[in-house]
Amino acid sequence: MDLHQNLIGGEWTEGPDAADNINPSDTGDIVGRYARADAAQTNAAIAAAKAALPAWSRSNPAQRHAVLQAAAQEIMARKAELGDLLAREEGKTLAEGIGEAARAGQIFDFYAGEALRLTGETVPSIRPGIGIEITREAVGVVGIITPWNFPIAIPAWKIAPALCYGNTVVFKPADLVPGCAWAIADILKRAGLPDGVLNLVMGRGSVVGEAILSSPDVNAVTFTGSVDTGKHVAAKCAEHMRKVQLEMGGKNPLVVLDDADLDTAVSCAINGAYFSTGQRCTASSRLIVTEGIHDRFVAAAIEALQKLNVDDARKDGTHIGPVIDQRQLDTDMKYIDIGRGEDGAKLAWGGERLNRATPGFYLQPALFTETSNSMRINREEIFGPVASVIRVKDYDEALAVANDTPFGLSSGICTTSLKYATHFKRNAEAGMVMVNLPTAGVDPHVPFGGRKGSSYGSREQGKYAAEFYTTVKTSYTLP
Repeated sequence: MDLHQNLIGGEWTEGPDAADNINPSDTGDIVGRYARADAAQTNAAIAAAKAALPAWSRSNPAQRHAVLQAAAQEIMARKAELGDLLAREEGKTLAEGIGEAARAGQIFDFYAGEALRLTGETVPSIRPGIGIEITREAVGVVGIITPWNFPIAIPAWKIAPALCYGNTVVFKPADLVPGCAWAIADILKRAGLPDGVLNLVMGRGSVVGEAILSSPDVNAVTFTGSVDTGKHVAAKCAEHMRKVQLEMGGKNPLVVLDDADLDTAVSCAINGAYFSTGQRCTASSRLIVTEGIHDRFVAAAIEALQKLNVDDARKDGTHIGPVIDQRQLDTDMKYIDIGRGEDGAKLAWGGERLNRATPGFYLQPALFTETSNSMRINREEIFGPVASVIRVKDYDEALAVANDTPFGLSSGICTTSLKYATHFKRNAEAGMVMVNLPTAGVDPHVPFGGRKGSSYGSREQGKYAAEFYTTVKTSYTLP
């Protein structure tokens, strides 16, 4: 089996260690063998990024546009192949994998355009004869640390703006999903990216991630992952007084009011809570339902769950693929036990370990009812196909419960009332609000991020990415 190597200073480089990339739909299927970097190689990658920074940060916008556009075109042309790779290594359904690959292509295409749309300001001084220019420049060497649940889209929405604005990159993907990361690095290298501008160092967070966080030559770090790891990243970045951007967890509410269209509400709940095996930080894990529609909603949701097929992610007819690995499956099962045990909730449907034709991490979607917002299953992020229904009296209680969480990434409401929809958009304590739509699912050209414990720092995606990947310079001139 060919070894997929790290990319350091423009050269494909073996690591001191390597690991098999396992298909969670079939644990006997090895997707590929991928090198793992150590601290020394990570530091070499950082040095390469630092050396490449002066030329790339001052490169012509047309050069950056050309590289990003070429990458976008190849990703879109290969979206079926890349989507299949994603489904095979992460466990998303094939349709979701192809959709995510297409989204990565759209992101690179957007930032290819942004490279040609860089602007500044010229403003008058209060002092006669003096001119003032306000411009944006690259931050420097950016450490990019990405999670396993969106193995091509999240790297794309971090790498593309970093390169667009003239930064160089040291990229550490999640150890569970190196395949899509390697493909992105390979595409960018062949798109004409100069040596050292993007460096791929695969491996464990405790080794590669720590080396990135400990280096004084890394000027900014963008991280997506768990809250606990995010706090550690923030603390390490504070030691070096470097810029940091964190996207972390969610415990997202979907409010269903009595006046909601039942089919729309159930569709939003099932899609948001269970698709992508519930392994999304934007998943609707708390379904907050008012009394008048509660029983009908629960019955319809269970009926919809009964029709979902859990199987191999790449098989026709599969709606939900496997959990990513045994560790995550154990976590999901632990919370299911907590829900029906110490929390005292009713497991209304699912939650059983499933066997399929191939050995994999299959879990029947779980729906809890008769829950309160104080239960652990409603306070802590599970990150699996587990959701719970919270019965409330009316809209006011629903809004209060929706906001009663340490997280604030995405929040949704299903209603036919313009009054309630408008009020909810204004008063939901979340970075993103959905009306009659799943809480998961966003466009690539608009800002992404939350508040409270979900996010720290400036927003990702769209024009707002410039806030993180650039620094502002004010220049004065007396002719």
